[in-house]
Amino acid sequence: MVIKDENLNSEEKRSLNFIEQIVERDLAEGKNGGKLQTRFPPEPNGYLHIGHAKAIALDFGIAKRYGGKCNLRFDDTNPQKEDTEYIESIEHDIKWLGFEWANVYYASDYFQELWDFAVWLIKQGRAYVDEQSAEVIALQKGTTTQPGQNSPYRDRPVEENLRLFEYMNSGECEPGTLVLRAKIDMAHPNMLFRDPLIYRVLNIPHVKTGSRWNAYPMYDFTHGQCDYLEGVTHSLCTLEFVEHRPLYDLFVTWMKEFKGETDNIEDNRPRQTEFNKLNLSYTLMSKRNLLALVNEHMVSGWDDPRMPTICGFRRRGYSPESIQKFINKIGYTTYDALNEMQLLESAVRDDLNQRATRVSAVLDPVKVVITNYPEGQVEQLTAVNNPECEADGTHTIEFSREIWIERDDFQAVAEKKFMRLAPGKEVRLKNAYIIKCNDEGDHPFDTDADGNVTTIYCTYDPETRSGLPGANRKIKGKTLHWVSCAHAVKAEVRLYERLWKVENPRDEMAAIREAQQCDAVTAMKQMINPDSLHVLKGCYVEPFAAQMKPGQYLQFQRIGYFMADTDSTPDHIVFNKTVGLKSF
Repeated sequence: MVIKDENLNSEEKRSLNFIEQIVERDLAEGKNGGKLQTRFPPEPNGYLHIGHAKAIALDFGIAKRYGGKCNLRFDDTNPQKEDTEYIESIEHDIKWLGFEWANVYYASDYFQELWDFAVWLIKQGRAYVDEQSAEVIALQKGTTTQPGQNSPYRDRPVEENLRLFEYMNSGECEPGTLVLRAKIDMAHPNMLFRDPLIYRVLNIPHVKTGSRWNAYPMYDFTHGQCDYLEGVTHSLCTLEFVEHRPLYDLFVTWMKEFKGETDNIEDNRPRQTEFNKLNLSYTLMSKRNLLALVNEHMVSGWDDPRMPTICGFRRRGYSPESIQKFINKIGYTTYDALNEMQLLESAVRDDLNQRATRVSAVLDPVKVVITNYPEGQVEQLTAVNNPECEADGTHTIEFSREIWIERDDFQAVAEKKFMRLAPGKEVRLKNAYIIKCNDEGDHPFDTDADGNVTTIYCTYDPETRSGLPGANRKIKGKTLHWVSCAHAVKAEVRLYERLWKVENPRDEMAAIREAQQCDAVTAMKQMINPDSLHVLKGCYVEPFAAQMKPGQYLQFQRIGYFMADTDSTPDHIVFNKTVGLKSF
């Protein structure tokens, strides 16, 4: 079976992934009344990274593809870590990726219903208040080969449990002294069933509910119930939640009983399906680690272009379409794998080739004087904006007697296969003329006291301008990019390399921490690449490029893809390198 995907070209088709097959089967069988509803449930405790982009593409994409809807639901059950800044950034990132939610919800919207549900569980004898420490509770859990031990408070009377549960939310209860646990089975082979914690005391005001709540529900107790209350049909999550699924299903079943839906307990309920995370080589994800990078000033912020955050990729110049194409390439499976960063860069390169405006920029300039070109003359030449899209039109570039070219496009003593500018050699200037460097006897260049070339002297052939018959004259030299000295705009260009020195920083960090008994920050500082950013301040760009704003995709001809940085101002132009023209 195949399905047309709107993210692919109109002529392309692909096979259904395993989740789409499940969805089609469920719809065909009429589960949940033939309705499809998904949700994307981020915790607002940091900025989204590219791993979230995979979940976003699935949650929103499935809903759109099959005529359902996808809600955005913030899992705001940890008020000590959450902030409105993160909420706003998450909404912005989802929209930038090209998706729209049907509704915005918060887990806190359901705090009262979850509380009432917990009270019902206590009355049913399915939950109890435990006053042991977290360390003691953990020891009593047992192991995968040994059953756990019942808490001495497991059979506390219902009335006492209800009183203590109210006390947990009073604001007078000390955090860590009381917890509410579900009463399930301390000998269950799934450790999560061994009387899991479902409420804990924090005594921290909530950004949405204020001081109404001092006891907050745990994730496993919140997630499935929110799905059920919202009418979610397909709860899609990553593979670490496989072992949580039986508990998810049990809590949903209990919630349906609480709601009086006991006749058809398996109907109209969310069903959890797990898929593999997006893991990238030379990339460290997890918001906890990314927050440490920001707090320790190892990067400039969440949107540092070296970060794997959505806002970091956006600032660097990635397009949302390229990220979606990459996700389509790697697909969804039931096993984890480490995807090569080069595959993502290839998707970015392919996409930007279709949409980027071509401009000229010289990053390491050396001056060329065209000695037979009239002094003071300026020509307005035409440059194609994008050869891949005729509708993108053209723009004007200025040509004059003195131009900048790249320093490595000239050799004072040419190597045998060097096909660029050298004494006695000809090259073609993009959109302009063929020029020839003076022969050795005719003063081909000047140098400074250190022997560095400062000025190159050439002549031009006036019959070879682009568009004239002489432009077809064959030469051995390559075509070079350039900018007019009199018209070029000075710019700062930031070149980015990988932030990490190791291919798999997550596993390497774990190994360092175990070997050295150190914290995560100490381990990260040993893996970080000290040469991940190079700032070039003496660059020149053509005036048309200097007008570009963040969000406009550029190709610096013969160099790579770039975008104006958010730091850029009219007085201080700044560009970020997105990716090179080819992989090395």
